[in-house]
Amino acid sequence: MKKVILSLALGTFGLGMAEFGIMGVLTELAHNVGISIPTAGHMISWYAFGVVIGAPVIAVFSSRFSLKHILIFLLALCLIGNAMFTLSSSYWMLAAGRLVSGFPHGAFFGVGAIILSKLAKPGKVTAAVAGMISGMTVANLLGVPLGTWLSQEFSWRYTFLLIAVFNALVIASVIFWVPNITDASKRKLREQFHFLKSPAPWFIFSATLFGNAGVFAWFSYIKPFMMTVAGFSEGNMTLIMMLAGLGMVSGNLLSGRLSGKHSPLSIAIVTDLVIALSLALLFVFGADKAASLGLAFVCCLGLFALSAPLQILLLQNAKGGEMLGAAGGQMAFNLGSAVGAYCGGMMLTMGFAYNYVALPAALLSFFAMSSLLLYARLKQKPAPAFSSL
Repeated sequence: MKKVILSLALGTFGLGMAEFGIMGVLTELAHNVGISIPTAGHMISWYAFGVVIGAPVIAVFSSRFSLKHILIFLLALCLIGNAMFTLSSSYWMLAAGRLVSGFPHGAFFGVGAIILSKLAKPGKVTAAVAGMISGMTVANLLGVPLGTWLSQEFSWRYTFLLIAVFNALVIASVIFWVPNITDASKRKLREQFHFLKSPAPWFIFSATLFGNAGVFAWFSYIKPFMMTVAGFSEGNMTLIMMLAGLGMVSGNLLSGRLSGKHSPLSIAIVTDLVIALSLALLFVFGADKAASLGLAFVCCLGLFALSAPLQILLLQNAKGGEMLGAAGGQMAFNLGSAVGAYCGGMMLTMGFAYNYVALPAALLSFFAMSSLLLYARLKQKPAPAFSSL
């Protein structure tokens, strides 16, 4: 079981480096290819676009294959996409590479969560999923800084070549460590969407989208926030980003530990409340260096403390379409990133100072908590009783 979790964690590490590593190489990428930095920033959006398109497509049409073979296929797409990006020399070649790289992202989390739900002991599923997600948090703590260093010292192409080679090693780990499990609940294509008729999964999708949007409305502008509001120098930003990455790792570990004593729903509700309060406090006390660092750590901790509980809630409410539900969670996560960045940027466009990005951030996190409270109320309603005729 430990080797299965490790293999899946290695997979999410590679996904994390591919998704977030681009942010540390934009300047070098733009200079090398001959495009502007804002245009190079489109590569972030192309990856997210790939996630949104690929997650449901792969989830729907992969039902005829074993879960292990689906994983290998997804990792092969990761390898191909990052290799394409490494060798690209024009905007559209770069975009195609990022699109292919993002395609397997959501489905990988979905397949991994289903595998762990079948292998883990009762009450240990959330902890197992948290173990899988830990790869992405470690990628933010160690992998992304490594990729940034490679880009600065050598070339941005080395960063993505490393990711492609790493995915080849992950494929080998899946071949040797992951058992050949088949999802016995084979259903027709139309039946896989039946769970969407219930309001329950929509509340979870909403909580995922708003929860991620809340953090990213502030996190997207963490560098100018810390420099102009808190007063840190640019030289401090590497350590601040590592602190943020440490928060993500800590949040994922904390979520796994709490899962033995508390339900995924209670963990998610309390976490969203803590994030909303922390973001509101960042607006008020952001000028204090110690407060800004502490609250930034808490926000990043909360972001990944939410991941495993929300993934489990989606599996619980997507009977017959588990892979589609879990993949949909990743779609909501990535859409939340875009919504959050837009809402935070809207405050700046209106002429407000950088500390004001924390206001829509706190409001979005409050919406996430409200969605979960509505879900909890829905689940508390007794099922309608039908008298026999």
